[in-house]
Amino acid sequence: MAGNSQRRGAIAKGRKKGAQAGTGGNRRKGLEGKGPTPKAKDRPYHKAHKAAQAAEQRNKGPRKRAAGDAEWIIGRNSVVEALREDVPVNGLYVAEGAERDGRLREAFLLASEKGISLLEVTKVELDRMTGFNGHQGLAARIPAYEYAHADDLLDRAAEIGEKPLIVVLDQITDPRNLGAIVRSAAGFGAHGVVIPERRAAGITAAAWKTSAGAASRIPVAQTVNLTRQLKAYQEAGCMVVGLDMEGDITLPELGAPDGLADGPLVIVVGAEGGGLSRLVQETCDQIVSIPMANSVESLNAGVAASVVLYAVAEARR
Repeated sequence: MAGNSQRRGAIAKGRKKGAQAGTGGNRRKGLEGKGPTPKAKDRPYHKAHKAAQAAEQRNKGPRKRAAGDAEWIIGRNSVVEALREDVPVNGLYVAEGAERDGRLREAFLLASEKGISLLEVTKVELDRMTGFNGHQGLAARIPAYEYAHADDLLDRAAEIGEKPLIVVLDQITDPRNLGAIVRSAAGFGAHGVVIPERRAAGITAAAWKTSAGAASRIPVAQTVNLTRQLKAYQEAGCMVVGLDMEGDITLPELGAPDGLADGPLVIVVGAEGGGLSRLVQETCDQIVSIPMANSVESLNAGVAASVVLYAVAEARR
């Protein structure tokens, strides 16, 4: 019925006539200015800010990044070999009641000569620390490896007045191959080794041991984007050559008088099975092959890198 005020919703309840509640000045504050726009270098997400930070970091010296937690070398033979090869060891741990054989006595002697602390723990505790019960009563703790920055390898060459020689590894997954290449790089005068941050072997206990301590004498750098880093080296004046059986030139041509080996050089070594990845191969300035007596035969990554490094070292003498 029209005009019936008893029906639901006919009268708005709780409303009062008069002034409405204000905003407390929030609207006025929202209209106020926020001051001058910050300079580009002061905006955290601006490329000028990132460039300024990078320049500041360069002035502070070499940039290094730890590989993560410290690692363990376990087993009597492995520990003794690591101590012989001067792998950096933080501490030696021996299980209570472990049989004192010749290897254990040699480990104790080497640790004493090198000033490495020796701790005796229960077998259960050593199992827990190493995460493995096959340690034979002996384990060595090594520190996490500190990776250099890939750009710093050029600075290292400049500081000693030499033309850069850098080895780049494209998804090498075997730490023993990595260790062998690091050892060859140090032996033939390279200024550093670059590895990808992902999908590749790092400087682990196995790589330390295979490098025979060379990982402490030559910097190893990690990079997030291998192709981008190769382009950065090219912009810095380096010739980038990749190793592949189907090369544009052969190794003798690389090491010929006044050849590519005489100038700033980056050598790219491909993965053990698949070789160079497509993008990396397309980025290289030249692809170099190693002549073989039998076309069916091929060299593994570590041996191939050693052969090429030797040829470059001979050409530069």
